[in-house]
Amino acid sequence: MEAAKQKRIGRMAILLLLIGTTLLFVVVQEVTFLYIPPDRERVQKVLEIPEGSTLRETARLLFQNGLITSVESFVVVGKLLAIERHIIPGEYAFHTQMLPLEIIGLIKSGRVVQYEITVPEGYTLAQIGRLVEEKHLARFEEFIQRANDPVFIQSLGYAVDSLEGYLYPESYYFSKRVGSEGILRALVKRFEAVYTPEMERRAQEIGMTKQEVVTLASIIEKETSVDVERPMVSAVFHNRIRKKIPLQSDPTVIYSLPHFNGNLTRKNLRIHSPYNTYRIKGLPPGPIANPGKEALLAALYPAAVEYLYFVSKNDGTHYFSKTLAEHNRAVQRYQKRRLVKTT
Repeated sequence: MEAAKQKRIGRMAILLLLIGTTLLFVVVQEVTFLYIPPDRERVQKVLEIPEGSTLRETARLLFQNGLITSVESFVVVGKLLAIERHIIPGEYAFHTQMLPLEIIGLIKSGRVVQYEITVPEGYTLAQIGRLVEEKHLARFEEFIQRANDPVFIQSLGYAVDSLEGYLYPESYYFSKRVGSEGILRALVKRFEAVYTPEMERRAQEIGMTKQEVVTLASIIEKETSVDVERPMVSAVFHNRIRKKIPLQSDPTVIYSLPHFNGNLTRKNLRIHSPYNTYRIKGLPPGPIANPGKEALLAALYPAAVEYLYFVSKNDGTHYFSKTLAEHNRAVQRYQKRRLVKTT
């Protein structure tokens, strides 16, 4: 009996030793997994975690890209940290020296890759659409369609035909999952922050709607990039509108030309278009670009001058005139008998 009892004790001791050894091995393995990176060299990896990915699917994706050393260990740790229901889909920037806990923290936080887009002042909707497509954030056609979608525009609180003019020029950061609507909302929201209640009150004082202010500002933006000139360009257009003289602004004509080659001709100036301010009086029906704050302020606060004309001096600035005779002399001087530009 005593011998049998000792055998049982011996077998139990061996079993406990095996269990202990196994547990120690598992502990060592998990500690190694948690605190030793998968690679000694730091290699950047940008991965897209698809919508609806499970913890195991995420672990497999990470393993296949050399970011973790064990699918099973990652799943165990993930379950212990209860992240299975908190995996935020998107594009993430990893590297091969990241520890699993760092990877888990990144995925759980939703700190996805952000792409910078800088919208210059005076860019048109089409130009912004091409920027967005170049960054692979949305397709050009979809972006343009959403910016002209009456239902979407109305959801933003606007009663206009297009968001042209209301996409504020600035630098932005977007993830690839934000889509056309998210990008458009962000640009319009920034415009609303810039177009203050004080500017709205000023528009009412001078008898202009917001659409008219933005339209005029967009023309000013396209006519000059020199800050000190903007109020004077604005004054020319305000004076012309008051005297019922056509604005005769080349950029408005160019806006209506689908395939402009850079050479504005006499034939172009005769086209029938609501944007041809050589034929119509007053402002065109909407903005021709997206103006910045200085152009918006210039539209609201024109200089107190009587100018009716301006012509390029071919150095980025313009010569302003009160009379047609003076303007024609300036044209002869600066344009060397080119086609007379009456604004």
